[in-house]
Amino acid sequence: MTSLQGKTAIVTGASSGIGKAIAVRLAEEGANVILAARSMDKLAELEEKINGAGGGEAIAVPTDMALRESVEAMAGKAKAAYGAVDLLVNNAGQMLSGTVRSGKTDEWENMIDVNIKGVLYGIHAVLPHMIGRGTGHIINIDSVSGHEVTKTSTVYSATKFAVRAISMGLEKELARTGVRVTNISPGMVDTPLMGARSVDRKILDPENIAQAIVYAATQPPHVNVNEITVRPV
Repeated sequence: MTSLQGKTAIVTGASSGIGKAIAVRLAEEGANVILAARSMDKLAELEEKINGAGGGEAIAVPTDMALRESVEAMAGKAKAAYGAVDLLVNNAGQMLSGTVRSGKTDEWENMIDVNIKGVLYGIHAVLPHMIGRGTGHIINIDSVSGHEVTKTSTVYSATKFAVRAISMGLEKELARTGVRVTNISPGMVDTPLMGARSVDRKILDPENIAQAIVYAATQPPHVNVNEITVRPV
């Protein structure tokens, strides 16, 4: 297995939920983590927690994934701090009104801007650098909604199908460049995005998804784990 010690990782949507768990776990594995999200207060708390734990370092960078300039500035700070970006975890996402009948166009646009454009902006900000070095790993956090559609998830699922398509196409684009691409599709996870929905079984913890990230990221350089779907039993 490949060590993450001393590697540099960007985690978007790092202020809570899955992103926070990923950032903590990567730092435990020795990676230096750029924490990207809009909520500076939450990022500052997480930065302090990670830096006090004795693993990899953390730098909080307020970032709006819907704005290309903001994403590029964040990636620039990562390169300035550590010289290279080894791992990008595109985790930031919005799950708002998912039906077409709702007519909530502002919410659709929000999901499209963050879930699709934000992923592309993140990739664009690090990919030339990774290709130039002949190494790197892009991990996109998708959803089981990128595989299936319910009557209440039409628009949200459309954005997550897009993330999966981006992952699949990018993996083919980057064949033999040394840059790996992984698409991870969580099922129901206990995060703020889930809200107050009632369930009749034990759902996933954010740490379960973080473990999947570590699994994919620590494979030997010639091994590309393309797709992981993680569901509760």
